[in-house]
Amino acid sequence: MNYPENYRYTKEHEWVALADGIATVGITFHAQHELGDIVYVDLPKPGAGVEKGKTFGSVESVKAVSDIYSPVSGEVTEANELLSAHPEKLNEDPHGAAWLIRVRVSGADEFSQLMPASEYQTYVGAES
Repeated sequence: MNYPENYRYTKEHEWVALADGIATVGITFHAQHELGDIVYVDLPKPGAGVEKGKTFGSVESVKAVSDIYSPVSGEVTEANELLSAHPEKLNEDPHGAAWLIRVRVSGADEFSQLMPASEYQTYVGAES
């Protein structure tokens, strides 16, 4: 799997893409693969605050329920409505259409502290 170079990654297997102060957050291909068939996604409502390293939602698969941790701090501006009706999209396109939330970032340096794609790929390779 190739991980987008312009994204940053966490050890908890979330990704973030930053544009104009808005972070788009999702789970990685590795995360969805480990979870198996995803059947439900619980996300915060727009206006909710998220804090780097803290839980903001969960993903339920046929195997388990897993918490999702925010890679950045800020205010949720949008939750991906597609996933309410079609949580399985996380298995199909985790780095694209199946993003989870968008956040107006409050900590400018948080993005740069996350792992670049090459480091994340080494991390998941070592984890396997």
